[in-house]
Amino acid sequence: MVEIFKALADENRIRVFNILLQGELCVCEIEVMLDLSQSNVSKHLSKLKSAGIIERQKDAQWVHYKVSDTFKNQYTELINGLESGLLLNKEAMNDLKRLQKYRQESFNCQIINKDRDFVIVKINEVEGL
Repeated sequence: MVEIFKALADENRIRVFNILLQGELCVCEIEVMLDLSQSNVSKHLSKLKSAGIIERQKDAQWVHYKVSDTFKNQYTELINGLESGLLLNKEAMNDLKRLQKYRQESFNCQIINKDRDFVIVKINEVEGL
């Protein structure tokens, strides 16, 4: 349990966890969503994975992450508490707005690789950001 709290004791890891609660994402999608570098995202994903909070799946050249089903089943109350708290966090809510816009636009890793800046501009065209 201590390892879980250590892993979640970082604002960026909480942000990663928050968007992964919404479903599976590739590393490049997390980078774009949170406006973080690849190395920064990888470091945070590694800590969350080591704590058993998330799991990864490799699909050709892409690596996808999601919140572990085991973690969801064992820590439902903790997750509910975190989600309630994140509703009060402006940055976390903006991350979810960007994710929603990303999905509405049907963006994907291939589009990010072709024109990352375009994707970033489009997902930031959300009212309130």
